[in-house]
Amino acid sequence: MTKLPVSIPENAQGRIITSVGGLYTVETSSGICTCKARGIFRKRGITPYVGDYVMLSEDGVISEILPRKNSILRPPVSNLDQIFFVTSTCHPTPNLLLLDSFLTVAIYQDIQPAVILTKVDLDRGEKLESLYADAGIPVYLVDYDKPETIDNVAKLLDGKISMMTGNSGVGKSTLLNAIAPELQLATGEISEKLGRGKHTTRQVQLYPCAGGYLADTPGFSTFEVEQYLQMDKDCIADCFPEFRPYLGQCRFSDCAHVCEKGCAVVEAVRAGKIAKSRHDAYVSLYQTAKQRKAWES
Repeated sequence: MTKLPVSIPENAQGRIITSVGGLYTVETSSGICTCKARGIFRKRGITPYVGDYVMLSEDGVISEILPRKNSILRPPVSNLDQIFFVTSTCHPTPNLLLLDSFLTVAIYQDIQPAVILTKVDLDRGEKLESLYADAGIPVYLVDYDKPETIDNVAKLLDGKISMMTGNSGVGKSTLLNAIAPELQLATGEISEKLGRGKHTTRQVQLYPCAGGYLADTPGFSTFEVEQYLQMDKDCIADCFPEFRPYLGQCRFSDCAHVCEKGCAVVEAVRAGKIAKSRHDAYVSLYQTAKQRKAWES
């Protein structure tokens, strides 16, 4: 039975802020309601995502999902403005191939990525900072002895729909707790319910945080590999900002930028203008996309 704590006018518009077990919490200008989606969505293989802007019927049922500007598969979130990839400078050692893959997915989906470096008190991480700053990716260092570094991250959340993710042990929880202690308490409770077994309830939620909304995400394991298996191979180079000055300058117009003679990107790598690790990540993603069967697209 649909629960309507507020009066919802016909054809009201709102945004889904929670999804669990086929029930959706929708924030509207009139208030918040918990409702279901029309059965036609399931028949058409359409799943409402947290972050979706939707239309509600007078009885509080989701009747239409408005066009998304972007979406990711796992966790199922749409209309993101930015994704923060929390990475420690040490302990655990950064997995650059994984990080580069996810950064590429974000840019491919037109989501602003940023790298947040933690544990800088143990390792300043100058090389890591330079690697991504030189690649055109915003980088923020977090030092808990310098409150302004926490404030710099918190300011980025204001007025935005954001997601923050990172491998286990990188300090994401510590950062969240520093930005908004009440948020970390809530996400800690939710995390116990997320993906702990085959029959565990799956929940995704947007939490109010620092003037914006933050999607609860347990870690990289939920930002799954299939995200970047679906990219068009011919569009991947555009998702590496440092490649862009060289695109269109290759000897051949159909250059794959992998190892071709006369490739301006490959020459830039050899000249040290593009980091080899970044090009290696590009080649891995390109080859994966190239090998994908047409029916998998």
